[in-house]
Amino acid sequence: MSSEELARKLQRRLQRGEAQEGCPEPASLAAAAPEPEREPPAGTPAASADAELSAQLSRRLHINEGAARPRRCKVFNPYTEFPEFSRRLIKDLESKFKQYDAGRDGFIDLMELKLMMEKLGAPQTHLGLKSMIKEVDEDLDGKLSFREFLLIFHKAAAGELQEESGLMSLAKLSEIDVALEGVKGAKNFFEAKVQALASASKFEAELKAERDERKREEEKRRIRQAAFRELKATFST
Repeated sequence: MSSEELARKLQRRLQRGEAQEGCPEPASLAAAAPEPEREPPAGTPAASADAELSAQLSRRLHINEGAARPRRCKVFNPYTEFPEFSRRLIKDLESKFKQYDAGRDGFIDLMELKLMMEKLGAPQTHLGLKSMIKEVDEDLDGKLSFREFLLIFHKAAAGELQEESGLMSLAKLSEIDVALEGVKGAKNFFEAKVQALASASKFEAELKAERDERKREEEKRRIRQAAFRELKATFST
């Protein structure tokens, strides 16, 4: 239900309430004003919209009270949510994630994490694996999304993981040096601004390097095509 429809609905209800309280004679009221619209019966689209609005308001109340977790936006951009990591590092982590996502469903479940830790040389018990997932499982679905996978390395770089924990073992044994890309704590507001600008400049430099690389590959491809055409013309004559 749109906000305009909701406003009209509330206005009609207020008008009916005022009519019931302040009207001296029902007959004169009926002659002076048109009959108010009747409420739609249950099961109509308006009633369904009311139920949906009520559910949304109830969930928002639970979120405010801490009884429910807010849903995350469906669109996840790792470059904006983890600006402390370079594009190259995020791509390396994405490749690592896909390597162990055997089901190709966009998640690393308990069994896939078990195989991952065994291949990294740090096998974990069943309870240890569940504890690893629980530490970064924001949506409580019992498996790791790519965002939650990145969160492991974010916490490792920020020093938020215990040295002997399974997640720290995963971060250390993944052959990805997050220390160079770690979270640097800013001492004050101005230092934070400098870091933000530096991060933005680094991001732009990486984009430029990727564009230049694509241009070089395109130029090589054109040269190869021209050489092939020239060779073909030589044999055709």
